[in-house]
Amino acid sequence: MRVAIYGAGSLGTILGAFISKAGVPVELINRNKAHVEALREHGARVVGTMQFTQQVIAYTPDEMNGVYDILFLMTKQQHNSEVVEMLKGFLAPDGVLVTFQNGLPEVGIAAILGEERVLGSTVAWGATLQSPGVCELTSEPDALSFSLGAISEKRSKHFGKVKELLELMGSVDVEENFLGTRWSKLLINASFSGMSAVLGCTFGEAAGPRESRRVVQALIKECIDVCSAGGIRIEPVQGKDIVKLLDYKNAFKRAFSFFIIPIAIRKHAKLKASMLQDLEKGKLTEVDAINGAVSEFGRKVGVPTPANDMVVDIIHKIEKGVLSPGFDNLKYFGI
Repeated sequence: MRVAIYGAGSLGTILGAFISKAGVPVELINRNKAHVEALREHGARVVGTMQFTQQVIAYTPDEMNGVYDILFLMTKQQHNSEVVEMLKGFLAPDGVLVTFQNGLPEVGIAAILGEERVLGSTVAWGATLQSPGVCELTSEPDALSFSLGAISEKRSKHFGKVKELLELMGSVDVEENFLGTRWSKLLINASFSGMSAVLGCTFGEAAGPRESRRVVQALIKECIDVCSAGGIRIEPVQGKDIVKLLDYKNAFKRAFSFFIIPIAIRKHAKLKASMLQDLEKGKLTEVDAINGAVSEFGRKVGVPTPANDMVVDIIHKIEKGVLSPGFDNLKYFGI
């Protein structure tokens, strides 16, 4: 069986290091030549909450050849149609593509490959690319978990193998309500990643001060409300029922939700959003597939999403150089 991680940046490199460490061959593919060269020469160096170095197989997309049984997709979504069309030619006839992308990418990918050839996974941990070949794991070791599911009722024959590979790094929850799982991750990304990018800080720093925490709370509430209106049941995250903990319909529950937000994110407090990392590098972000997805679904079900709308607006202005990440952006929310 041939396995590759396409778009092996911070998350993919660390996952590949864990899989390789267990003695299972996996190929890491990335367009960043400096990163690939460092991986080849020095191995994948994992720092942060865990520290080890692991020799890996790494190369650039133009060096791809043959076909793969399992392809883990970890690129940004902006060019999904072109990327997936290209990868289709490298996927075995019974091969499966597993997307780790944020938002709700499975439907668009299935339109190209077919539902039975697409699996989705969400990760409950974070990482940052520090320098070529060096990736910082920013979540605690006991928070390394995955959710795995399919949008097709008939799972790929490789489903079990995909689960085994992910278990070489952390625990895997098989989700029957995968759309609900996607929304639980989207809730976290829209609120904590969104504010991390807007404010130029980590998750913990966004959740700490009262002024920014009020916006985080509003973002969370909007996600919960649009799902409720759309008949979507948000799944627990690492055994925690986030709706039960963070939703509110009265002043007491609202105060409890506000109090618990920093506690709920403490294991990932050091995480810096990939959107912020993109902004720092002068790249476009995936905000339209994250906060924009919440806003779009809100319009569909008739639920206003002013906080998510504002995150989208601010991040697009940062991309254009009109604004900069910083706590001064809180003034635009009026919360």
